[in-house]
Amino acid sequence: MKRLELTVLCLCAALFTLLALTLAHRHGAPFALDRTAHAWSLHHRPGLLRGLARAVTATGTGPIPYLCALAAGFIAGHSQGMRGRLPASAAALGFLVAGQALRYGVLHIIARPRPPVADWAAPASGYAFPSGHTTTSALAAGLLAWALLRTLRPARARVAVVLLTCWALAVGASRVYLGMHWATDVLGGWLFALTLLALGTVLIHRKENVLYPVAPVA
Repeated sequence: MKRLELTVLCLCAALFTLLALTLAHRHGAPFALDRTAHAWSLHHRPGLLRGLARAVTATGTGPIPYLCALAAGFIAGHSQGMRGRLPASAAALGFLVAGQALRYGVLHIIARPRPPVADWAAPASGYAFPSGHTTTSALAAGLLAWALLRTLRPARARVAVVLLTCWALAVGASRVYLGMHWATDVLGGWLFALTLLALGTVLIHRKENVLYPVAPVA
């Protein structure tokens, strides 16, 4: 498992860095994929789907992701009672906040403009890359999935992980569908979140190995 986590960490970090550097070199200019996805969204927005997308995108910011982070810590620390739940909840919330701080740094360094305001189907503000709703929902989903994988039976945990993954994917897709982000903003948000989640997992396992080392097999 350690090797898998390190592989995910290195791969996602490398892809995100490559994408960010390419965008910086292009001064944020959209790729062909961005223009194609944006044009498609403009011509496929019936009222019902537009309203549904707005509802989905609203869950990617505000209290919901932070409540997910608190719940993740509360669930993960269950074995130690309230003495374990409270620090774990604080740590999970701190992880999400730290991820947001790092994202804001990248956001202002790249300073990528959003698509034209006239194309937006919902309010938005600030720069585009990486997508904030996408990153936040992916981090929150990842934290909650990590906690449930540690506590639920495997079959139930897999179902929960699939549902959380679908939520994070839907939030990201809604940002493109509603016209506030280019497709590569959303891709960058997913890569950024996966990089942080993989890094967090590696660090947690390293800490657990130090505190509870596994005796070598004779």
